[in-house]
Parts: sequence; C-alpha cells; structure tokens
Amino acid sequence: MIGPVRHNPSTVVVLAGRTTEQVLAAVGRSLNVVLVRPEQPKLGTDAGAGIEAAAGTLRRAAGITAPYVLVAADPLSQVAAAWQAMWEVTAEPRGSDEFELQAAETLAAWRAKRFELPDYYLVLAEETAPSGAGASGTSGATGTSERGADFYLGPLRAVRPNRVSVAAGASPDAQAGALLSELGSLRPGPWWPSLDEVFRAARGFYPGTLAESPSAGQATLLS
Repeated sequence: MIGPVRHNPSTVVVLAGRTTEQVLAAVGRSLNVVLVRPEQPKLGTDAGAGIEAAAGTLRRAAGITAPYVLVAADPLSQVAAAWQAMWEVTAEPRGSDEFELQAAETLAAWRAKRFELPDYYLVLAEETAPSGAGASGTSGATGTSERGADFYLGPLRAVRPNRVSVAAGASPDAQAGALLSELGSLRPGPWWPSLDEVFRAARGFYPGTLAESPSAGQATLLS
C-alpha cells in the first residue's frame, strides 16, 4: 500500500532536527521559501496534541503557493524521539513500548487522513560535513555514524532515499545557507510507502554505530 500522493501547488518540506530562531529567520527571508510554524499549543493538552498541531501545520502549508514551503512541525516527531531513545546507551536499556505507543497513535491519525507526509524531510545537522562530502545528504554527509541513532537518517531514509536529505553547518548562518542550497537540489523519486511499511522498517533497522554497545542487543526491535 502506497500512501496518498499530495497534489499541492508547492514543494512541502518538513524541517527535522534541532534548529534555532536565527536559522529560521534567515530561511524566512528567502523569496522562494515560505516558512510555516505550528500554532501555540493550548494548556492542558495531551500527548496526541503534538500530532494534531503538526497535522494542522501541514494542512495550512498545503494551501500555500510558493516554490518551497518549509514546515517547522512534524507528525512523526514523537515516533522519531521514541525510536531514537531506545538506542541511547544508558544504564537501563529502554524497550520498545514507548515506540509502539507513539507509532500506534501516529498510524491512527494517518489512517484517519488527519495528515499526509510532506514531499521531503530535511534534517538540519549541527556537525560539519566530512571533507569532500558536500552539503547534500544524498552524498553521505552527516550520517548515523556521526549523529547516533537517527530515525530520519536511518529507517525513514532507508525506505525512500531521495525523500530525506540533510543540511549541515558549523554555525546558524552556515546551516541556513546549506538548507537553502539543499532545497534547490532535492531529487525526485518514488513516493512514500504507507506508514505501516515505514514503521516495519524502523522495527527492523539496526543502527550500526551501536553494534558494539552492550545495550544495543537488548533493545532490538526485530519482529
């Protein structure tokens, strides 16, 4: 099953990874990019509000006509955080319960058509790209070996390599420049599979950098 293909008047890109107001402000000044932020959450909202806020932001982005619409909200963020947390090297290895809970909630929202995946995910990285790698994430810059377990650069990019890219820089200005450059070099490719397939890939994906960690083997998600 393939997820629904968007038919919007612009290229919608979700920004993943840590960012700063300086980076967002620099990107927002570009004439070719419209930055869309989530609305302020209401007090007392539950965990599902994160998905709903991101879904609402994507719906607003879908109606904008511009070469690129950069969305500073992600309906997969809670799933990504739960998946990455399992691979953290801690005294008490974490299991998959939180990941499965977040995956189930996100999958239910997707099946209810409350959101569709964007055209692309762009991961903002703080690290400097390795020598000779260039700015493009498709060239191998800043992989999981440098960032640790990363949902976006790991299982998500594994299922659709051309749909996930990375912009790396050593400073906010460099990050903003790399981000804008990367937007102009996004490559077409097959559309996203269903979220069921994405989450199955996450369950079976093993971050190679943790292969020698005593905690990694205990936190496996192989189904």
